[in-house]
Amino acid sequence: MPQPPAWAVPRASSDSPPGPWPVVGAVLVGCWAVAVTVPVQAGGWLADQLLLGVGRDRAGWLWPAAGLLTVLLVGTPALLLALLPRSAAIRATGRAWLTGVVVLGVFTLLRAVPPVHHEAYLGGLAATAALAAAVLGRLARRRRTDGRPGPTVAVPDAAGAVPTGPAGPTAHPPAVEDPRTAGAGAADDPAPGRRALGGLRAGPVTLLAIAAGLAVLLPWAWLGALGGPLETVLAALAAAALGALTGALLDAGFWSRFAVGEPPRPVRLVLVGGLVAGVTLLLLAAGAGQSGAQLPALLTLPPIGFASAALHAAAHRRRNSGAGSAAPTRWLVGLAAFGPLAFADPEEITLLLGTTRDVPFWVAVTAAVGLAVALLLAVGYGVLLARPAARTPGRRTAALTAAALLVALVAVYLGPGRPGLYGERLLVVLREQADLTSLPTVAPGRAGRDARAREVYRRLVDTADRTQAGLRREVTRLGLRPTSYYLVNAIEVDGGPAVRAWLSGRPEVDRVLVSQRLRPLPAPAGITRGTDPAPTGPEWNIRRLGADRVWAEGVSGAGVVIGSSDSGVDGRHPALAAGFRGGDDSWYDPWDGTRFPTDSGGHGTHTIGSAVGRDGIGVAPGAQWVGCVNLDRNLGSPGHYLDCLQFMLAPFPSGADPFTAGRPERAPDILTNSWGCPGIEGCDAGVLRSATAALDAAGIFVAAAAGNTGPWCGSVDDPPAPYPDVLTVGAVDDRDRVAEFSSRGPARGGAAKPDVVAPGVGVRSAMPGGGYATLDGTSMATPQVAGVVALMWSANPALVGDVTRTRQLLRDTATPAQPTYLSRDPSDTCGGDANITGAGLVDAYAAVRAAR
Repeated sequence: MPQPPAWAVPRASSDSPPGPWPVVGAVLVGCWAVAVTVPVQAGGWLADQLLLGVGRDRAGWLWPAAGLLTVLLVGTPALLLALLPRSAAIRATGRAWLTGVVVLGVFTLLRAVPPVHHEAYLGGLAATAALAAAVLGRLARRRRTDGRPGPTVAVPDAAGAVPTGPAGPTAHPPAVEDPRTAGAGAADDPAPGRRALGGLRAGPVTLLAIAAGLAVLLPWAWLGALGGPLETVLAALAAAALGALTGALLDAGFWSRFAVGEPPRPVRLVLVGGLVAGVTLLLLAAGAGQSGAQLPALLTLPPIGFASAALHAAAHRRRNSGAGSAAPTRWLVGLAAFGPLAFADPEEITLLLGTTRDVPFWVAVTAAVGLAVALLLAVGYGVLLARPAARTPGRRTAALTAAALLVALVAVYLGPGRPGLYGERLLVVLREQADLTSLPTVAPGRAGRDARAREVYRRLVDTADRTQAGLRREVTRLGLRPTSYYLVNAIEVDGGPAVRAWLSGRPEVDRVLVSQRLRPLPAPAGITRGTDPAPTGPEWNIRRLGADRVWAEGVSGAGVVIGSSDSGVDGRHPALAAGFRGGDDSWYDPWDGTRFPTDSGGHGTHTIGSAVGRDGIGVAPGAQWVGCVNLDRNLGSPGHYLDCLQFMLAPFPSGADPFTAGRPERAPDILTNSWGCPGIEGCDAGVLRSATAALDAAGIFVAAAAGNTGPWCGSVDDPPAPYPDVLTVGAVDDRDRVAEFSSRGPARGGAAKPDVVAPGVGVRSAMPGGGYATLDGTSMATPQVAGVVALMWSANPALVGDVTRTRQLLRDTATPAQPTYLSRDPSDTCGGDANITGAGLVDAYAAVRAAR
């Protein structure tokens, strides 16, 4: 009869084989834990996305409530499992799951930190996980010093026989090495001094764990991108703390409960212990990461429980005990957790980017590849290390494996990956803003408008140069790469929370906002193209506004220029190419630096097409257009919104300094803005207020979309829609009913918004590549109003620059629209129909007649 391996742990009297019912109960509790945790986490993220999509504030109670619900639903049966069964293995299972779900509940409290402050969240996660690891480690040491017997190890004598005593196999000191593997490599529990070297002199099992962690991290280095320097460091600390926490939870005592048996069965350790560890890792992964970042971890972390079990089987075999065997788990989990924490911005795992091959798509791909790698590791390590007769690779082999994977990781990151740091920026808004009161009186018409624009530009630049000089020197000296703005007196710089705190304390600074930056993609998102047939005449919305009647009288918008700040414009589209103004100051792309109008997302091409497109899609087909890219992949930032608005006040050649090369006389007459800047992008309520005030003072007409967050009252809230010096536009359908999605007032302070409504349901317009598409939204309604203003100013050039008079004419000539309500409750009528329909549906024909 073959002798049992040297790592066999005798079955204590209290660890008799569990009966069938405790095992069935453990299986049911494990399945219940997965069935509760995964839907709660996915549902919480979807709820976050729904609130974001409808423009509502984040529910601060959402994640704490989700965590409490999970703790109650999973923790209760786990507690019973930890207390009632006689089997030590079943009780160890219950303790692991109970601890995991309690930690999950604590971690979810950290999600009360707004996602825009990701560094603060990661710092809190690192501190909380480290504290939990320290508490669990102290409890484990206290249990040992209290005299509770740990697992004993049967060690064969020189002849291979297992010595026995009155109570069974004789316990030997755990440091005795398995004769079959003696000399094969260093032990996996180095002395304390060596342990401090962070694994540099670790044994083969820990090196194999490092190799496995690098393999799981590999897809993230290939498809993801890092954030800022502090963000990356904090993500590394949080991942290390999670590894330490997992090592303290799945320690030697835990694994020894699944290695019992005569003869011992390492396969049981891998299959049963790995399954229990996988559920534990699922619970920990569910709490680790801001809303969205935990979802890929739910796929990639649980399968490595099996690999960790196989590594611990090898560690037991080499050392004849579980002493120090937390090291493989610490390394494996820590490296695996670093991927989703560091290589994906949770704010970009959003449905706002989900319609194309953007961050959500690539995160899903990365998680799927990581899942495949983790499953391969589970099978491979199980076969390699968990067979009773298996030999653990020597230290040299394990070290070469880890080194090869490290080299591969670096090569992938520097090659097909996206090396570098892509953190957020800070927008520093200064206290002093330019004084634009008492502007000189000018003659009506374009000449007067140009004179006003020049004076506004001069005052803005002078104020910014005078007040920013000292701060610019300081941030330049610190290497924070400042970008100055004058339309709002502000500077954008690099930096995290420490820099933000320093800047906020300076006397000349009013406030500091986070200016979002998107991380790069592994491949272009692709061009959004339309599939509708080309129009054969004026579209229904054009006829409904009466624009075709205006054309019949010889007015098409000629002599007027409309500026579009959006995702871009396809400058080669047949309906738009002839209308591009041209020159070196008619296109600006602060995101990618393109030199000719281009658009991948399609939103900007569609909106400018509704304003000036030929072939029956645009209200003012005779007008010209200029463009700027302020949306990259459907998200923006305060800085880039300012880049485009500044360009519209004083266009400049590509690459030139906006402070010295601006040409206010080349400013477009009208701006169409089918965007809003919510808090997720870094804006606060007043950040663009000075910008729209300056454009208004310069005689530039600003139209802005009300937003698509109706039918809730007070949903006109993202800048610039609530501002009094922009014309805010809602949407109606072909029956003149306000669309349910159209945002409603009142705006902050009680001002009535929107100002007017226009067709915004089923609007066909241009798309990149020469195609057409039908879209809904206040984004579609807004450029049509800009086109109506172009018709008015083309019909009466003396009205150019008279923004106040033009807004009033639009309101006076509007026709009634039919309001819609959330319900018939008086509280859902938004304080009156003026906050739903505004002055009514714009009438192009009546407005042009009034303008004449």
